[in-house]
Amino acid sequence: MSCIKASNLLCSDVMRTTLTLDPDVAAMLEKLQRERKVGLKELVNEALREALPAKTEPARPRRRFHTDVVSLGKCLVPSLDDVTAALIAAEGEGFR
Repeated sequence: MSCIKASNLLCSDVMRTTLTLDPDVAAMLEKLQRERKVGLKELVNEALREALPAKTEPARPRRRFHTDVVSLGKCLVPSLDDVTAALIAAEGEGFR
């Protein structure tokens, strides 16, 4: 029983978990593993250390987007509820 307690003390700072990765993320990790010749554990920890601080920062306010108003002129059809009049205006009398 003392061995179990000792092993718990030795491993208390490590968390083991199963992680399911999306195919695109797995492919990026595999590519980086080959390029850097490092283990998956090291690579995932490095990536998380870089990315997680940005997730805890408050979001920066976005600049407001503004579109200029442009006059398109008078509507060519008296009422858009009248489908026949709209088709005549768009395609001429021969739309039928």
